[in-house]
Amino acid sequence: MQQFTLGRTNLTVSRTGFGALPIQRIPYEEAEALLNRALDGGISYFDSARAYTDSEEKIGRAISRRRGEFTLATKTHAKTAEGFRQDLETSLRLLNTDHIDVYQFHNPPFVPVPGGEDGLYDAAVKAREEGKIRFIGISQHSIDRAYEAVNSGLYDTLQYPFNHLATDREVALVKLCREKDVGFVCMKALSGGLVTNARIPFAYLSQFDGIVPIWGFQHMHELEEVLAYAENPPELDEATRQLIEADRRELVGAFCRSCGYCLPCPAGIPIHNANRMRQLLERSPWRNWVTPQWQADMEKIENCIHCGACAKRCPYGLKPYETLPTQLAFYREFVKTHQI
Repeated sequence: MQQFTLGRTNLTVSRTGFGALPIQRIPYEEAEALLNRALDGGISYFDSARAYTDSEEKIGRAISRRRGEFTLATKTHAKTAEGFRQDLETSLRLLNTDHIDVYQFHNPPFVPVPGGEDGLYDAAVKAREEGKIRFIGISQHSIDRAYEAVNSGLYDTLQYPFNHLATDREVALVKLCREKDVGFVCMKALSGGLVTNARIPFAYLSQFDGIVPIWGFQHMHELEEVLAYAENPPELDEATRQLIEADRRELVGAFCRSCGYCLPCPAGIPIHNANRMRQLLERSPWRNWVTPQWQADMEKIENCIHCGACAKRCPYGLKPYETLPTQLAFYREFVKTHQI
């Protein structure tokens, strides 16, 4: 497994990371097997968050005895210094560790700075002085705030969505992190589930030095696929470039990354998946999306009041209230055609 130093930190991490959001959806025994297999396969960067229900607890139970073998990253959604301290203590307890290597602010609506009224950055500095965290990071879905964080010089790492659908500005962000010696942690390598062939983004991401993609693993076959690519990296050859261009033609533009920041919807519409339903039906196991519950949820689009709240919250400038009716029309036709 290829290793490198993450930005200005002295952390040596694997070029392939473990995104621990999906393990909250599986039983502990399955999560334990995944986590240990990842360690055995050479993965040494594990990323979770206080918001990921029992993800931290599963990590703590499954691999804390192997703490010296991996770099541990997690996040806090706290809005105040007191909330920060509470989250940190909870994470330390659940992860069964005395320190967290990379502690990240979880997509805050602003970039915390020293002396801020929220007290967040100062709380992080104090936690670092106490030895409870080693490095301060931030995750973002807003590219403007991502640039602000990197240029501030305050953050050791940035976590941001990055894959083969990236815009020129996002590629420039990765290069800026390299110039500023900020470790870049890449989330959503599989485009929020729209890409099911990891070979394509793996080959694309391999051309960027100093980044650690965190692949979200829920099933052992997913982990084994990525471990195989780490052992024998796929080439960014002409055939792969053509596949990348095909994905770009289909997905770039009104590309919903399913980050969920458009929610909550006053009409109860599950916007973050409803607004990419056509791609989900065409590009993933479609039976998961035509259950009675999903059919009922999609019909909620009829109740949209066009308040525009979703568009104001979207960090990518999308206007779901304009595109949801098209998604519903396609969905109804799909259900009808497949006689569901």
